[in-house]
Amino acid sequence: MRFFSVLLLFFALPLPSAAGGACTASFGSGSEGCEYPGSGSGAAKDPFLLELEHRSFLYFSENADPRTGLVKDRSAADGSQAGGDGVASAAATGFGLSALCVGAENGWIPAAEAAARARKTLEFLVERSTSVHGWYYHFVDQSDGARAWNSEVSSIDTGFLLAGALTVKGCFPEDQSIASLSDELYSRVDFKWMLNGGRALSHGWYPESGFIWHRWDTQSEHLLLTLLAIGSPRNAAPPDLWKAWKREARSYGPYKYAGTAAPLFVHQYSHAWFDFRHVRDTEDPSADLFLNSAVATEVHKQFCVDISSAFKSYSADVWGITASDGEGAYHGWGGPPATSDINGTVVPCAAGGSLMFSPEITLPALKEMRERWGGRVWKRYGFVDAFNPLSDWYDNDTLGIDAGITLLSAENLRSGKVWRWFMSNPEPRKAMQLTGLGPSGAR
Repeated sequence: MRFFSVLLLFFALPLPSAAGGACTASFGSGSEGCEYPGSGSGAAKDPFLLELEHRSFLYFSENADPRTGLVKDRSAADGSQAGGDGVASAAATGFGLSALCVGAENGWIPAAEAAARARKTLEFLVERSTSVHGWYYHFVDQSDGARAWNSEVSSIDTGFLLAGALTVKGCFPEDQSIASLSDELYSRVDFKWMLNGGRALSHGWYPESGFIWHRWDTQSEHLLLTLLAIGSPRNAAPPDLWKAWKREARSYGPYKYAGTAAPLFVHQYSHAWFDFRHVRDTEDPSADLFLNSAVATEVHKQFCVDISSAFKSYSADVWGITASDGEGAYHGWGGPPATSDINGTVVPCAAGGSLMFSPEITLPALKEMRERWGGRVWKRYGFVDAFNPLSDWYDNDTLGIDAGITLLSAENLRSGKVWRWFMSNPEPRKAMQLTGLGPSGAR
């Protein structure tokens, strides 16, 4: 989905336990004594969380083309550019399908209208939109689904699109049209073709030059895509695909982990749909997949605090750097260690996408951003994509994928229902069974 491959870090950092002590969630450390956030927590009942969700939902409600259902890649955060006739992305459309379920669940859109919108989107994708071996272009014209910006046929963006299709199938189980269209969309994706003779899936394909040589062979946001490939009802990849990516031991200060520097979003996206709570990685039975992302969030906060002497915009109260808009360009910034382009820009979806993991640190950070900078960062669609108090720069736009991960993470914290809708499909469960993903020691 982004134009680089990144790794998911597995940190050995203490997290709160039910008994008030600490737990670890790392390779070789186990996860006994840990507990997960849930809908019963005080954070899950915070009115700010519901308002954040509602504003994020409006992005998808107002920026889906009424004829195709395709969701605009970006739009003005104040709603002044709402509507179609722009450039959509496959990933934003996948988030948008899932957003319809969240909206219907919370009464922001009638369930019948949400189902009709989902149906129209799936019909367009199956019957009219451009695809190659079932895979979709990263960016497309919102009005007709034609390739835009000479973008690639994107494996990861197609994966997030499929996740949205499976979510609406689980959300509207009585709608046979949605079920049939979702099944057709998923079944025709040729995962074997995207392997291109290798052990791991390619990042994508260009009609001018063929397959992208980068593969999903390090741990990153591809976990969802990899499992969808294994669980596919047709043209599935072999279960050994789960073993085709590396877990590399590294360290940050006193912390031990597997991976390299990467923007925080890589820890978040797959978890928006796959319920990895209580699930261990088969390549290291002690590694709890969900808690690893929670720990990565804790470490990222500490990283921001560590560089706050150089960039005063970061503190224990305000933190978060992940791939986003910057002043004049898009950046894949993150850490630890710090990427060279970090300049004090704050990215709200870094905390927003981790609400489901670590509400005790993410929710206060988001509330502090709204309180301190008010209408400069908080608009119709929630937060602007990024802002830099040091240079007095505040983005004008909201990005669909960043509003999407915030929305789904918040709803999973509040109710767990995105997980429930998605996991009600047999294919994700089949993939986890085939790869041997099983219970961890966490509670």
